[in-house]
Amino acid sequence: MWAAERSDRMLDSPPWIADLAVRLVWAPPWAVSLGLALIAVVLALLVHGVLVLAVRRSLSHDAFWAALAVRTRRPTRLAFIAAGLSLAAQVAPLTPVQAANAKHVLLILFIVLMGWIVLTALDIGAALYMRRFNVDVEDNLLARKHLTQVKILRRACAVVVGLVTVGLALMTIPGVRQWGVSLLAAGGAASLIVGLALQPLLTNLIAGIQIAITQPIRIDDAVIVEKEWGNVEEINATYVVVRLWDWRRMVLPLNYFIQTPFQNWTRESAALIGTAMLYVDHAAPIDRLRAKLEEIAKDSKLWDGKVVNLAVTDVTAQVMEVRCLISARNAGKTFDLRCEVREKMMAFLRDELPEALPRQRLGLAETATA
Repeated sequence: MWAAERSDRMLDSPPWIADLAVRLVWAPPWAVSLGLALIAVVLALLVHGVLVLAVRRSLSHDAFWAALAVRTRRPTRLAFIAAGLSLAAQVAPLTPVQAANAKHVLLILFIVLMGWIVLTALDIGAALYMRRFNVDVEDNLLARKHLTQVKILRRACAVVVGLVTVGLALMTIPGVRQWGVSLLAAGGAASLIVGLALQPLLTNLIAGIQIAITQPIRIDDAVIVEKEWGNVEEINATYVVVRLWDWRRMVLPLNYFIQTPFQNWTRESAALIGTAMLYVDHAAPIDRLRAKLEEIAKDSKLWDGKVVNLAVTDVTAQVMEVRCLISARNAGKTFDLRCEVREKMMAFLRDELPEALPRQRLGLAETATA
């Protein structure tokens, strides 16, 4: 009976498929289907193994293709199996509805596997590109620039590939395809709802592309956000993780760094000038304080040898404001150097110039006596 049901399907099949179907009429339908499925799987595995071996040998000199052949063995093996089973479904003793359903499922599987392979290729390409840069060196501005670009663009591309893969899979289902077309129709209520729901995601995806191109922030940049100091630890497709100085994590949406003012201490270079403020008495010897600051800088391992300066920046009725400037190679060392300068300058005032510490003066008017 199953052969009669399949006779119409075989009219459009290649001659060798029709001939094979006629030869298998005598066998039970389930046995024929199982046997054809096993044969298809075995042949797919053999063909896949031969092709992978050939690709690895012929492209062993190319790091990208060699790594791609190794990393995609599982999805490509499944893709070959799906293609083999799809061919077997044309010969197997299945009703037209069963054959169509089997092919539909295998088509969806094949689309998903293709998306998996593309994502793997993105990962390999990003990893190979970043091998040329080392973020562990002292001056890692260029490496951080490329690392930021690659990470953001890779995640944005991964989101796009995922959406395209899911979209193609859903488009194979007639009911869902029609629903998707109605969602995309301009002016439709459903499309408006979906557009409003996806607005934050799309906004952050676009912001991520802007950040990758213009780079207001990079991985490991020292920033001040929401009145907190920290380093950019992670840039994802829709949000940024900032590691604060006390090891807390602040999570901010990507569009925050496009729409909100913030401070980036390492935008152009990692080196920074630190400031330490002192408040001393009006009689404090500025020359001795300046000499002591230069001595502290020369003795410190944190100083980069570029900037050291002391100047009086303000005078009030009670004290003089003295600003100590000193530079270091990066934000972390600058902060530590500022603390070191404050500690040693205050110890110097306490031990050698106690008269330079702030004092409260009281003026007493003399009253003439008769």
